[in-house]
Amino acid sequence: MTAHILDIPGVRLRYEVRGTGPLLLVMGSPMAAADFAPVAEELAGDHTVVTHDPRGISGSVLDDPDQDSTPELRADDVAAILDALGAESADVFGSSGGAVTCLALAVRHPNRVRTVVAHEPPCLELLPDAAEQRAATDDMIETFHRDGLWAAFEKFMGNAGFAEDDEGPHGEPSEQAMADGARFFAHELRGTTRYVPDVAALKTGPARIVVGVGEDSKALVTYRTSEALAGLLGTPPVVFPGDHGGFIGRPREFAQTLRQVLRNG
Repeated sequence: MTAHILDIPGVRLRYEVRGTGPLLLVMGSPMAAADFAPVAEELAGDHTVVTHDPRGISGSVLDDPDQDSTPELRADDVAAILDALGAESADVFGSSGGAVTCLALAVRHPNRVRTVVAHEPPCLELLPDAAEQRAATDDMIETFHRDGLWAAFEKFMGNAGFAEDDEGPHGEPSEQAMADGARFFAHELRGTTRYVPDVAALKTGPARIVVGVGEDSKALVTYRTSEALAGLLGTPPVVFPGDHGGFIGRPREFAQTLRQVLRNG
């Protein structure tokens, strides 16, 4: 693995490159490159895998720490990484907020992507109860500013559909994890969940769009958003091992499924 820093207006982006073969960009939001290291290692045997820290998260430092993160800004960052790599296009995989980044990338830079795999994008505006979801998100953000990170995180996990025994951090969080969590609630959550995919552009654009869901995610709100998006696109979702974080818990099986999806394209 080699680590790199890319200076572009407003942010210093940190990204990592592994392996050889067809170019595959793997991303999250707010999840950093480190969260994807296990699955990236699995894929590096037959792909050049690029992971990165999203703007304002971990090693990607903003000039203005109070700038909000939007899917459009993050999509432009990914295009800048492609430029730095000298790549015209790539396959892209994103999970959660990273899936939303990939959808924005396919709309804003349609000729830069070949296959887009959007794993459980939290596009809450696509749901029948979008107004209630919007209110719940606003309440989480207000709770963060009023009562702190853990109170907001508890509401976030409950609304997402995770079991009660999954709530709360495991072990003592690092200072960086605390900072990333604070940024998520203060500057990222609203912009990501309010994003409405341009379905017409996705359907008519040159990229192949694949929606992924976790086999163990049926109780999660992101399972519903994924099914809603797949229905609008007219293609059934692809089932991946594990739940929302299957790439962490089951990286080998997850990589096998992703590899097969890309191969089928």
